[in-house]
Amino acid sequence: MYAIVEIAGQQFKVSKDLKVYVNRLTNEEGSKVSFDKVLLLDDNGTITLGAPAIEGASVEAKVLQHLKGDKVIVFKKKRRKGYKKRNGHRQYLTQIVIEGITGVGAKKAAPKKAAVEANTEEVEAPTKKVAKAKKEDTQE
Repeated sequence: MYAIVEIAGQQFKVSKDLKVYVNRLTNEEGSKVSFDKVLLLDDNGTITLGAPAIEGASVEAKVLQHLKGDKVIVFKKKRRKGYKKRNGHRQYLTQIVIEGITGVGAKKAAPKKAAVEANTEEVEAPTKKVAKAKKEDTQE
């Protein structure tokens, strides 16, 4: 079972017991947090889509720690002008672990296999007739 959920302005594909680094949250370390903006829910092949979010679905997580990400160097240069600017940045992050996914209600997505089979049957039938007609023409 997995879900696509929006956390702190970004979308993540999460499943149970997955550790995720997200933009800094205001919650304390060790506290529980719940995310209600679940966009997609997959329960062993049964896909549920939200429009835009699934009502009643939520993802439960626990805040493990607050930390800073790796340093990113921002270097700007304009050639032949003597302009060089070097800057560094470290993003503030929060590490969370997904404890559970609960889903209730919403629209079910149409299964892909049934739609593909219906389309192939329509396409195959006329081609066989055309092939038989061509064989008859060549035999005459």
